[in-house]
This record gives sequence, structure tokens and C-alpha cells, in this order.
Amino acid sequence: MPRPPRLSPDDVTAALRDLPLWSGDAEGLRREVELPSFPDAVAAIVRIGFVAEHLDHHPDVDLRWRTLHLALVSHSEGGVTELDLDLARRIDALYPG
Repeated sequence: MPRPPRLSPDDVTAALRDLPLWSGDAEGLRREVELPSFPDAVAAIVRIGFVAEHLDHHPDVDLRWRTLHLALVSHSEGGVTELDLDLARRIDALYPG
């Protein structure tokens, strides 16, 4: 299946208006998710992992105690694509902030 193309900076800026928990630009999206405990944060990685695997699009995840630092970028396209926006929306559905 072909991958979607990289979005323009204007497209990413417009999309971020509907993703207030995320920051970033056409190079990548970022969000922190703070959980009540370390085990909850580990469980969140697993939940996000299943969603990411279903999409065949995987975030960069950095776990610091009970906070996840998430980064989304389509490395193959060198920036943000619709896949990143879709994954961001799905993560927001799991962890609405």
C-alpha cells in the first residue's frame, strides 16, 4: 500500500488547531501524556502500541517515570503525513488529556 505524501507546513498548522494536545510543525508532532503511575505509563505504551501496529505506523516513545513523551513523524516521507494525524487522533481518543 502506498504511503501518504508529506503534508505542507500550512496543512500541519491547520491540523494542529484540531489537535490541541499536540505541538510541532511539518517536521514532526509531539505530545506528553502523564499517567498516575509507572505501571499505568507502561500499560499506555502497550495500548498505543496496538493502535500503532494496526495502522502500521509507529510513534517514537520515551518513558520517563510516569510520563510518556510521544513523537510522530513519517520517517520515510521526511515529515508529517496523514498517518501521523490519524495516529495522533487515536492517541487522543485513548488519552484525552
